[in-house]
Amino acid sequence: MAIVELGRQLSMGKNTVEKYLDLLEKVFVIYRIGGFNRNLRKEIAKSQRWFFVDNGIRNALIGNFKPLSIRDDVGALWENYIVTERMKRQAYLGADTRAYFWRTYDQQELDLVEEGGEDLNGYEIKWGRRRPSPPASWKKAYPKAGYHVIHPGNYLEYISR
Repeated sequence: MAIVELGRQLSMGKNTVEKYLDLLEKVFVIYRIGGFNRNLRKEIAKSQRWFFVDNGIRNALIGNFKPLSIRDDVGALWENYIVTERMKRQAYLGADTRAYFWRTYDQQELDLVEEGGEDLNGYEIKWGRRRPSPPASWKKAYPKAGYHVIHPGNYLEYISR
């Protein structure tokens, strides 16, 4: 969600929202990852995504502790969990990787992109059974890059390697 849109929903100015996000990041409640791009015209470069360090804090802030089976935000919870646990693991190992998300102006996207050394991998994080193909723009722009779908059946291998 864009800062301007978040500000509208909260009836706050963009600068106020940015100050709150900055404060929450400084006290380790949230963290951000930036957009991946190689200056291709179709890629969105200046946006960022925010993740909670702990889903429990996220749930407390929105006042939702319902079981997963009746929640309408399971996909967002799952994505936050996977990205955060992967980031923790990479930090623990001292891995030389950088994390991004990827999006184009025509709404093609990947939830997570990891770049390390000569390796580039895109990840789609799905709670459900759907296993999407890589976005056409990703395949065209980065033909040597990997593409993986992370789901409940393979997530432990992903966050622990």
